[in-house]
Amino acid sequence: MKVLSIDSSTATAACAVIEDGKLLGEMVLNDKKQHSVILMPIIDSLMNNLKLDIKDIDAFVVSSGPGSFTGLRIGMATAKGLAQANNKPFIGISTLDALAFNLAYTSGIICPILDALRDNVYTALYSFNKGSLERISDYMAVHIDELIPLIKEKAPNSVAFIGDAVSKFSEKLEKSFDSVYFAPAHLNLARASSLGELGLVRLEEGHQDNLLTFSPIYIRKSQAEREYENKTGVSINE
Repeated sequence: MKVLSIDSSTATAACAVIEDGKLLGEMVLNDKKQHSVILMPIIDSLMNNLKLDIKDIDAFVVSSGPGSFTGLRIGMATAKGLAQANNKPFIGISTLDALAFNLAYTSGIICPILDALRDNVYTALYSFNKGSLERISDYMAVHIDELIPLIKEKAPNSVAFIGDAVSKFSEKLEKSFDSVYFAPAHLNLARASSLGELGLVRLEEGHQDNLLTFSPIYIRKSQAEREYENKTGVSINE
């Protein structure tokens, strides 16, 4: 089974093709250009380099968030469009799950952290159990000072951090834990290959997501929605 995975949830745009657990190719672009401009060109470039047609792809996997609201929508629309046009399965995988998978087989607790601005992070806690990634907390958007005690409840001794907020908070985190590990810079980027690996597992288990009803994991409302609610007193969900 060939899987095309797509990620545009952060500043990085990425895509990968995996066949039966083997990475055939991956492209990662971290040049801060708009994802609407670069996402399809890097997908086309990867497919051309692999001498594959989009019809050769058996399923499509996309990062479902959290992350950039605009980026998530672009990636989601792209993956859904390709899946629908080719009548192929579609799977959404959390950005946090994929980041944690970058540290596969790490002992102790893994904590991906994505910058959510104003000293907040998108995060969740993970461990590897018998070779499988296990999420041991809810997906969260929390202030970094609130996250530290939450981690200590689960991991009083050792924790590994990964994600684009590592460089921003590494000094604070290092002072807060007895044993702390920070992923190297190249692993802090979202990897489409990790998305593809996790998506392939779900597909092999017989899962797929509904193209019509599946939506990104935002965790919190956009700034525009929050400002509208503050101004009008009307909840967007009402």
